[in-house]
Amino acid sequence: MSYLSKSLKLRFRRLNLYELIKKNNYQGFSLSLIKRFCNSIVKCLRFLDELDIIHCDLKPENVLLKQRGSSTIKVIDFGSSCFSDRTVYTYIQSRFYRSPEVILGYPYDKAIDMWSLGCILAELYTGYPLFPGENEVEQLACIMEILGVPSKEIFQLATRKRLFFDSRGVPRCITNSKGRKRKPGSKTLSQALRCNDTVFIDFVSKCLEWDPHKRMTPEQAARHEWLQVSASKAYFGSKSKESSDTQLNFLHKQQ
Repeated sequence: MSYLSKSLKLRFRRLNLYELIKKNNYQGFSLSLIKRFCNSIVKCLRFLDELDIIHCDLKPENVLLKQRGSSTIKVIDFGSSCFSDRTVYTYIQSRFYRSPEVILGYPYDKAIDMWSLGCILAELYTGYPLFPGENEVEQLACIMEILGVPSKEIFQLATRKRLFFDSRGVPRCITNSKGRKRKPGSKTLSQALRCNDTVFIDFVSKCLEWDPHKRMTPEQAARHEWLQVSASKAYFGSKSKESSDTQLNFLHKQQ
């Protein structure tokens, strides 16, 4: 391949959301821009829901911007995907976006993609993964630090609980490579995100329900207050859109 063709390929290669976060120096994005990304991802998940398909590896790297300076996205990499009645794999989803049912080993369905969406939204806002576990044990510890311990119903269904809890059902206390220990229920989602927008927090929290049956569905997400735009907010929405477009164009120019 010639130098010219290589440079052209790099120039027109689509950015994924992780690369966009990186180009923004891991500072996170405005809620108006995140909302536009979320709307597109929810549309994709609604379509997959209709087809009864689970993506199984939704993460920032697998969400591409469709074109330069635009917030419309394209979800890629369906190599791990499956129909919801054919969930044959037990080791799925990248760790930071892995749902508790996959970690604990109890039956999973399309709700695991909504868990991943909640993790993605949090990362887009803060610039860093919400649950940055160094391994699966710490991954669950990160989740429990914010969401507390799982209910007895979920605990009873978990086939891998011995890896994470002792014989009394107490979470195994581990120390990560930085000498940090995580205590269940010691931090709220609002504190973790450093965000006071109650509607956004509510949306993310409904994606991050322990119980997949209580977790928000793509259809419910589309109707959630955070994604609804009322006529009274049209003026402010247009200003937010302009700000979002400016931010995207700036980041693309650095590419």
